[in-house]
Amino acid sequence: MAMEMQSGGKMMGFLVILLVLFIEMAAPTTASRNSFSTQTLEVQNQLKLLNKPAVKSIKSPDGDIIDCIKLSHQPAFDHPMLKNHKIQMTPNFHPEGVFGENKVASKMKPGSSRNVTQMWHLNGRCPEGTIPIRRTRKDDLLRASSIKAFGKKRHKTIPQPKSADPNIITQSGHQHAIAYVDEDKYYGAKATINVWEPKIQQPNEFSLSQIWILGGSFGEDLNSIEAGWQVSPDLYGDNHTRLFTYWTSDAYQATGCYNLLCSGFIQINNEIAMGASIYPVSSYHDSQYDISLLVWKDPKEGNWWLQFGNSYVLGYWPAFLFSYLSDSASMIEWGGEVVNSESDGQHTSTQMGSGHFPKEGFGKSSYFKNIQIVDGSNNLRVPKDIATFTEQSNCYDVQTGKGGNWGNYFYYGGPGRNAKCP
Repeated sequence: MAMEMQSGGKMMGFLVILLVLFIEMAAPTTASRNSFSTQTLEVQNQLKLLNKPAVKSIKSPDGDIIDCIKLSHQPAFDHPMLKNHKIQMTPNFHPEGVFGENKVASKMKPGSSRNVTQMWHLNGRCPEGTIPIRRTRKDDLLRASSIKAFGKKRHKTIPQPKSADPNIITQSGHQHAIAYVDEDKYYGAKATINVWEPKIQQPNEFSLSQIWILGGSFGEDLNSIEAGWQVSPDLYGDNHTRLFTYWTSDAYQATGCYNLLCSGFIQINNEIAMGASIYPVSSYHDSQYDISLLVWKDPKEGNWWLQFGNSYVLGYWPAFLFSYLSDSASMIEWGGEVVNSESDGQHTSTQMGSGHFPKEGFGKSSYFKNIQIVDGSNNLRVPKDIATFTEQSNCYDVQTGKGGNWGNYFYYGGPGRNAKCP
């Protein structure tokens, strides 16, 4: 009997030890609890900073929520230098002269790009006096490498066509197929860009097609204004093609961001949302869709303006954000960019443009057409001495042309990994 009790006691003690060990393993340490609560607080604070109180919210068919925010409440005005800023509702001058005589601005005419709209329009519009902002969600922030890194490009992602060392160009894993000019002072650029939905191999990769307005060196002081379309699962949580903008005044180190994910760009338009899906997109050997983008510097105020289509002036980047671009740009680039992470030791199969090479031509390969620059007299003109650049033409390529109502154009892109691009 005594032996049975002793044996039962040992068993009970063993069970107690197991229970204690289980509780210790299951229960988070104080440090991990603190880390979790700190991250949760950071996420909540960032969401509160980005998602301003909405006058109206619209659920888009693609799953986005578009919040209609009062013009004066947008993220730009979190910037200390914009606290007392008077919003400029129209540019003083426009390089196309559609605002009236002598290119002096007047009220914009209603209308839109004929071919392309945004998917959220199917379920509603934002009222006058507000701007549409794609709502940032908790999952968007958690996909980023850190809260601080959310909405930002990584350092050294600009294509450097004249770099003597190809390792400097490719060390970031970014690859490009572009046309460019760099022999003058530039005050803006324009292009009509074919819109596709390229396939992305890894969630941390992206594919984009854009205009770059560049000033300064390719070192630590680069100024860049960018606009175009992109597919970025990491940033948006899906594979939809989206309108985007970007800016930086220090080569992507501390300043700037995508869209309205930090203070900087001031939006004035209530119909187009940065970061929202573009609809419809082109299909191989089928219907083709494109968007026109124009970026130009207002010679009076010095602000850099953005126009989408023929009628939507979206807003502006205030001149004080930049150093070199406060005067002019020294280089303009048009074209595509992808991230090549080589996750399996091979080149990525992430597509650029349509995912097909330029030689396939219209309806199969993606294009930029009517590429133009804005000169010192605030006139749109054909760029001189257009050059091209790509790191690996067997992966992604670019071919220029000229003629007809396409003006200066080029086809670009490719499939990434293939027999000649292992």
